[in-house]
Amino acid sequence: MSGATSNKTRCLSESQRLAWLRLIRSENIGPATFRDLLNHTGSAEKALELLPELSRRGGKRSYRLCSEDDAADELEAHRHFGARLVALGEADYPPHLKHIDGPPPLLSVKGGAVTSTPRMVAIVGARNASLSGRKLAGSFARDLGMHGFAIASGLARGIDAAAHEAALQTGTLAVFAGGLNVLYPPEHERLLAALIETGGAAVSEMPFGWKPRGRDFPRRNRLISGVSLGVVVIEAAKKSGSLHTARYALEQNRDIYAVPGSPLDPRSEGANGLIRQGAILARSAEDVLEDLGNRGDPALPLFQGVLDPAGEKPVLRSEPDDRLRSKITAALGPSPIEIDELIRFVEGNTRLVNVILLELELAGRLERHAGQKVSLVMG
Repeated sequence: MSGATSNKTRCLSESQRLAWLRLIRSENIGPATFRDLLNHTGSAEKALELLPELSRRGGKRSYRLCSEDDAADELEAHRHFGARLVALGEADYPPHLKHIDGPPPLLSVKGGAVTSTPRMVAIVGARNASLSGRKLAGSFARDLGMHGFAIASGLARGIDAAAHEAALQTGTLAVFAGGLNVLYPPEHERLLAALIETGGAAVSEMPFGWKPRGRDFPRRNRLISGVSLGVVVIEAAKKSGSLHTARYALEQNRDIYAVPGSPLDPRSEGANGLIRQGAILARSAEDVLEDLGNRGDPALPLFQGVLDPAGEKPVLRSEPDDRLRSKITAALGPSPIEIDELIRFVEGNTRLVNVILLELELAGRLERHAGQKVSLVMG
């Protein structure tokens, strides 16, 4: 949501923000589960009240809620750090991010309002980039910035750092894999400070103080593509995080621009492979600008269940029965199946089936997969 659509900024109240934070930090709650809970219960406060019972129905005897004190401490840590928690639907939430599958309900943000721009392009690539690759990243970032586009990247070594540096004066967004106060790599402290001082911003969906693990970087890459209109890939090896970003971009209906490189350089194997698979060949920023100018913003369907933070309201609905629960658990197995197929098979009400899936997920017995698929966690 941008300021162009409404003169009135919609914001969570402080009590709502605390409840949202408690909910997303509770056990087995991810963005999609958070959305399902609010759609089922009507508010984060009501969801917190019902979580233990929902997880018990799914087969879990005890359930760990994020305490009010822990959530309040995290809010205070953000304030002390000069950061803030921005909710899905608020004015400075990245406008394109709310269109992805499972947008983060809350983002930690430090810095300026660059998060709210709809004109953003991601630039990603090799950490061990060549001098030529770094120059190309800087050239793309500067030229795109001169034409009004902010640059998103992951603040990593190599291509990411070169893109951020070149976009300092025109706007750049750094996406973290860990907590907002956990800088990785640590040698980019000066770059991050310069980025914030010049009006850029840093964002993360992870808890404050969270140290990034290997599996957190693909999650970060999903946000890099999610905030952007398109992704420029420069010097990506055959198996690299940059190709993960490109895959997420494809799933999110973003365009992929690949800069060709020497077939003798393994750092160019991934980008060259993307071109063979249909990515747009980008020799310079002009190729990106020409494509974006001809096409305009992509047609992005709003993710089902996106929440209006000002629109929470209590709902009273019937609950599923044990017969339907038994049919669903019997139908599920370790192989992912589409939720729509499951609903047809058990001949159940869509909402009630989704409630049971929610119960199983809260109990740690259900895993969600891309393409609206689910599987039972065995063992």
